[in-house]
Amino acid sequence: MTAQHKQDLMQCTDFSQLLDVEYGKRGTTKREKFEADAEAFCIGEILKEQRLQAGMTQKELAAQSGTPTQVISRLEHGYSNVSLSSIFQIFAGMGKKVALTVL
Repeated sequence: MTAQHKQDLMQCTDFSQLLDVEYGKRGTTKREKFEADAEAFCIGEILKEQRLQAGMTQKELAAQSGTPTQVISRLEHGYSNVSLSSIFQIFAGMGKKVALTVL
């Protein structure tokens, strides 16, 4: 880390500024990748939490949802993009529905 980068980080007063310094402004390639990775991580954490609350293993969820176990594992680890229809299918395998909010 350069001295200038450290100084820029120290001057941040909110999380948005920190993201700008660390990953660039919104719309830059580095920032877009960070945001996509963060969203994938969040979806994976929600999936894992809901699966555990349902008392299911990845294998059981795979069987219930008709989704390969490998896909569920990759999703839970934030490694895979997935279509909305697949998300709906996986959560339906736990008896859950997914609602989307557009901001």
